[in-house]
Amino acid sequence: MNSAAAVATDTGAITVRGVSKWFGSGDGALQVLDNISLTIPSQSVVAIIGSSGCGKSTLLNIISGLVTPERGDVILNGVPAREFSDWRSISYMFQEDRLLPWRTALRNVEFSLEAGSMLRSERETRAREALKLVGLESFADAFPYQLSGGMRSRVALARSLVQEPCILLMDEPFSRLDALTRAQMHEELLRIQQLKKMTIVFVTHDVEEAVVLADNVVVMAPRPGRIREQVAITLPRPRDATEPVTAQQAHHLKSLI
Repeated sequence: MNSAAAVATDTGAITVRGVSKWFGSGDGALQVLDNISLTIPSQSVVAIIGSSGCGKSTLLNIISGLVTPERGDVILNGVPAREFSDWRSISYMFQEDRLLPWRTALRNVEFSLEAGSMLRSERETRAREALKLVGLESFADAFPYQLSGGMRSRVALARSLVQEPCILLMDEPFSRLDALTRAQMHEELLRIQQLKKMTIVFVTHDVEEAVVLADNVVVMAPRPGRIREQVAITLPRPRDATEPVTAQQAHHLKSLI
């Protein structure tokens, strides 16, 4: 079930080379990542799992450009991160939906486009298309307080998609949803990924979620965070977390954490 070789053969949408990260300085510095190297194939779905404190979110933040490593490099679509300029091609969906309560669903989705010079009419058209993509076109004028948790997550997903990214980074985006709604969001995400041909990297504590969604799973060991193993998930889709073969794969992953 190991796939380190398979992952490494692709030129990749994302390549991480020898990345190490410390927080703090001097004798009190805490090393959170140690010599992380991996390649994420284009148009694939990759999950990062591991125990709390192993540096999963820090690694995702380094890939996104929000955090700079002390050592190592990140290559994005063939360009070193320090030279990369097309950051609008990368979207980040956080654990919290972070919707602005005074804005409608439509205006929340539009928010991602307001930093540029795009005309408002075009922003609105793009935002409506993104809401339609996640099945919320009829709720464009609803405010966040009028939406369920699952609907708020869909708005947050639409906001991440409105820039038409080629890479989507996700930090436990569905962890606050109930099991049924989370399963629905899994189906939505995979449908959109196939439609848009995006590369998706997501952090999760839910091993079953990793098995259901991912092509490859990166298992991290803690303190400092390092890659313990990379595992290919070759089960056919759609995958049901309750099926024995899926549960067996999840059990294997849990044994590695």
